[in-house]
Amino acid sequence: MRLYSWPYLLLFLPALGYLVWFFFKKERKNYYSTIRYPDLSRIKLSLNSSLSLTIRKNLIGLKLLALFFLILSLARPQGGQKILDTEAKGIDIMLVLDISGTMQAEDFKPQNRLFVAKKVLSSFIKGRRTDRIGLVSFAGESYTACPLTLDYPVILDQLKTLKFGSIQDGTAIGMAIANAVNRLQYSKARNKIIILLTDGENNAGVIDPLTAAQAAAAYGIRVYTIGVGKLGGAPIPFQHPVFGKQYYRNPDGSLYLTKLDERTLEEIANLTDGKYYRATDSDTLKAIYGKIDKLEKTKIKAKQYIHYTESFPVFLVMGLLCLLAYLVLDNIIFIKVP
Repeated sequence: MRLYSWPYLLLFLPALGYLVWFFFKKERKNYYSTIRYPDLSRIKLSLNSSLSLTIRKNLIGLKLLALFFLILSLARPQGGQKILDTEAKGIDIMLVLDISGTMQAEDFKPQNRLFVAKKVLSSFIKGRRTDRIGLVSFAGESYTACPLTLDYPVILDQLKTLKFGSIQDGTAIGMAIANAVNRLQYSKARNKIIILLTDGENNAGVIDPLTAAQAAAAYGIRVYTIGVGKLGGAPIPFQHPVFGKQYYRNPDGSLYLTKLDERTLEEIANLTDGKYYRATDSDTLKAIYGKIDKLEKTKIKAKQYIHYTESFPVFLVMGLLCLLAYLVLDNIIFIKVP
């Protein structure tokens, strides 16, 4: 930020310093002449300087001060204020979350898969700034919990309300992707992405997951798929009205374990130029959303401007006032008579 528009005019200030030295040396010579006496004790003179004489002797300083302010004003001092103009092209993101019964599996601590997924998604949403985000939830069918919005508190509130049993159970992955594509197909955003999180295999709905993925690819929508659950699956709890907490079992009495269709999730990601991730615990799930967050960052272009305000009028006025004061004092109040 510049301080003066024409700083080279400040080179006159050293010359002004020389004038100060020269004039005060001349005044001292004129007003303080000396006479040698053999014995000062025999001469008693009382030479008391009056106030008017003191002012008269220092009028030259007023003239030099006026010249100082005028030189500063000619150099055009300026004050600057930085102005940042930012331009951001946001990304449209549809978060697709599985809320089927299998998400109750307790291999994700501290509670279950859905609890951890909601917590991680909440952090992901809070980390965005200029992107529109929407939310689709699904089980045996799919619905839009929140359309695309920049109002993050609203989508966070909707995320909190998602719970088991709110819709028919099952895993309609194809329907969920199609729902998200429908929300993004007319988007004008630079990038359009779907982040799908599920722990099962498609067993409901009328749309096949790969067909829905092809529709996403046709609209230029990238799909990131996340499969959750420990390797080998995990038992699914439920509340029995008499015996309390129980686990689903197969007809032969063995524990029923969750099943993840990784192959389909990989194909969905490949068809749309996305990526497939496997999360086996809460820490890996956090890391996966962190990776996607870095991959799909909005680029913000910032241009910096400096708005200058002129300060020279202040110094010009001060200089003219000093000059006017000098002329009044020298030619009217302390007028010299030949």
